[in-house]
Amino acid sequence: MRGSATDPSRAAGPRRVRRAVGAVASAALLLPLLGAAPSEAGSAGRLQQAFAAAAAEYDVPRSVLLGVSYLQSRWDGHGGAASVTGGYGPMHLTDARTALATAPPHHSEGTEDPRGDSARPPLLPDVELPQDAELPARLRTLTRAAELTGMSAEELRTDPAANVAGGAALLAAAQQELGEPLSEDPAQWYGAVARFSGADDTATAAAYAGDVYDVIRTGEERLTDSGQRISLAAQPGLAPDTGQLSRTGLRRAAAEGTECPTTVSCEWIPAPYEEFGDGDYGNHDLGERPASQSIEYIIVHDTEGAWEGVLDLVQDPTYVSWQYSLRSTDGHIAQHVKAKDVAWHAGNWYVNAKSIGLEHEGFLASPDAWYTEAMYRSSARLVRYLARKYGIPLDRQHILGHDNVPGPTTSTVPGMHTDPGPYWDWRHYFTLLGRPFGPTAGAGSGMVTILPDYASNRPAFTGCASAGTPCAVHGSSAVRLYSGPGEDYPLIKDIGLRPGGGDSTIGVNDIGSRVSTGQQYAVAGREGDWTAIWYLGQKAWFKNPKKAPTAVPAKGLVVTPKDGLESIPVYGRAYPEAAAYPAGVPAQAVSPLSYRLLKGQKYVVGDKVPGEYYYAVTFATDAHQVVVGEDLYYEIQFGHRVAFVRAADVTVSSATS
Repeated sequence: MRGSATDPSRAAGPRRVRRAVGAVASAALLLPLLGAAPSEAGSAGRLQQAFAAAAAEYDVPRSVLLGVSYLQSRWDGHGGAASVTGGYGPMHLTDARTALATAPPHHSEGTEDPRGDSARPPLLPDVELPQDAELPARLRTLTRAAELTGMSAEELRTDPAANVAGGAALLAAAQQELGEPLSEDPAQWYGAVARFSGADDTATAAAYAGDVYDVIRTGEERLTDSGQRISLAAQPGLAPDTGQLSRTGLRRAAAEGTECPTTVSCEWIPAPYEEFGDGDYGNHDLGERPASQSIEYIIVHDTEGAWEGVLDLVQDPTYVSWQYSLRSTDGHIAQHVKAKDVAWHAGNWYVNAKSIGLEHEGFLASPDAWYTEAMYRSSARLVRYLARKYGIPLDRQHILGHDNVPGPTTSTVPGMHTDPGPYWDWRHYFTLLGRPFGPTAGAGSGMVTILPDYASNRPAFTGCASAGTPCAVHGSSAVRLYSGPGEDYPLIKDIGLRPGGGDSTIGVNDIGSRVSTGQQYAVAGREGDWTAIWYLGQKAWFKNPKKAPTAVPAKGLVVTPKDGLESIPVYGRAYPEAAAYPAGVPAQAVSPLSYRLLKGQKYVVGDKVPGEYYYAVTFATDAHQVVVGEDLYYEIQFGHRVAFVRAADVTVSSATS
């Protein structure tokens, strides 16, 4: 069944000439760039007019143009900055050769051992990123748009209205190449939308087009990063002609063997389980999860590299591994390691043994190297599927960033990785997961959920381009912490990151004095517009004005040291006691971190878990064992990273005012 032949959002009146698009483009040059905070003052409708003009000029239904743009960028222009895959503007026109950074893959940086297993020598890969191959068409759409419109590449990169016109031209060209008419009926543009995704397989293209039409059916309205109010009227009865997909000429992806929901596109690109001499092997361990041990966490990473190079690395037996990679341009997923097996990705063996790792194409220190809506949505669908399958709660103590994974021992804490960083939009991500954050208790509760407005929350950072250099002003999920109720107080110190007692900084990779959206903490005090929380054994303050709160009241359980204890140790892993290890399995040290949880302090509780260790140090699996102890632990939100405390050391209670 097809939708209405009339698009209610299409511009009325005679077809505009290209000069009209140019006029709107010139006006759009006056838009504020990303460095200016969004405001209603910029809501003059220039970008909305640009969509109408481009739709009329290229005979593309306006709803289709708006729907595609929403999936590409949520209508944001990012001030002319490139996305992680070299995409520009509201239509995400790609010019990757101009834009893509040449950062090394993050698993080859720093001192973190991706395995995090002290029973084995550290695994510190030393590899070179493969040279760029010929860029695929999906990374060169801006060049094609320039050919179709006669506009310069610079104009298409920096002028939002020109960028919209370029996207309209690409959609019209795709429609004509498919032999379809330039119809006013949005239902007749399914094939062109699928082709616009840049995908080279039918599953990815169909998932992308399905998302675009979902946006059109439900409608959307939002204030963009330049202060433009954009709206798309809902068309709930719209039924696109999905049969057009068979005429796009796209290949079928090799989805056999993958563990993905049917709502995403997924292919199997296996990581190798191979020996390569001297008893060494890679790049993961075989297991029998969840039968042998439960899967408790999903870890969100960013790749710090481009798609093709990252895929080459995960197929190298001397490198490291993760379960899934997600492509930014269209949300395509590649699975590399089965969920039953243990990948080497998080830098903490306890977490690796109980987690699934997702690598998202991106760069944490490039605030304007933005992620597409297509990748956020694809990732959310995958996480919902995995959470249902393995019983993983959808909260910030189970859906972790790599930057939330604790160092397993004191010496490893300074070298742990910090991706996906302060620019990952946790608020939007959890909304897509179907678990939006919000208040769950009344004012004055003894517990809060960190919840700044991403677009207007713009803390200063340095070190994105070079050490000490200010980063571009940008929306963020991070909230900064001070030692007193004011920005004149010093930042909170992290003795784990700086054992010598050095000061925290506002460096983009310095997580010592910040919290992130969705994380929950026990309240330690309030003073005016400032709220204090317990954090790394200290009272940490953040600005939380009533008119623009950065946290909301929450309810839940907290732990505090048992009566009579002045302080208790904090651990980076929940390992069994020595008596639990059978003969032939060396006991692993239950080594506390340098932090202490002091009398009277409270920390929000996650799970109560037994001490557990997966012994897997040989290629042959017959010696692999899961050791489970009698000692129990609580996972807690201790700092920016989670941590563990022994259940025998603490008292559990409800957070109260």
